[in-house]
Amino acid sequence: MASSGLQICGFLLSLVGVSATIAATFMVEWGKDSQAKHSVYEGLWMSCSGTSERSTCENYKYLLKLPIEVQATRAVMLVSLFFSAMALIVSTVGMKCTRFMEAMPQSKGKAAAVGGILFIISGVLTLIITSWYVSRIVEIHNTAHRLQSREFGHAVFISWAGGFFTALGGVILSLRRCWGSKGSAQSISTNQLLSTTNLKSNYV
Repeated sequence: MASSGLQICGFLLSLVGVSATIAATFMVEWGKDSQAKHSVYEGLWMSCSGTSERSTCENYKYLLKLPIEVQATRAVMLVSLFFSAMALIVSTVGMKCTRFMEAMPQSKGKAAAVGGILFIISGVLTLIITSWYVSRIVEIHNTAHRLQSREFGHAVFISWAGGFFTALGGVILSLRRCWGSKGSAQSISTNQLLSTTNLKSNYV
């Protein structure tokens, strides 16, 4: 029961992280350019411009004309979500609370560990690309004109949180495999010792 509870805890943490990553990927507030009262919000898929009272949004039409930080962040975030989707499928199959692969407990445990590793890869990718995006924004801000202020938005913090929770849940899932293996080995050793003792007592 304890191991199953830890698996569920790790899976739920990763699920929260993946949900936050999806939300951040499609949010428009990744970057922000401010000049007087006019602001331009830059997302990975569209940009919005206007004032606090009224704004208009437009989808990006030409990928190659986008800034390098937007192109790279969009690509890596999609790769991260792909790993998350694979992790959700594999870990669901491998968790003890599901009925998949019940006849193969060892393979089921390995599947849960593989799902955890995929979650870790997804979370680390999200953290790395978000941090790189922030460093690019800071670099652009330092070289920008004084009348123009370039900064990052709320999507960055949501993306960081998503990557952290996804990786943390993956660590719990993958480490649970190691703990379970130790527990299984101890159980096997105990059973062998008891069976040996019973054989000797029957022999005497």
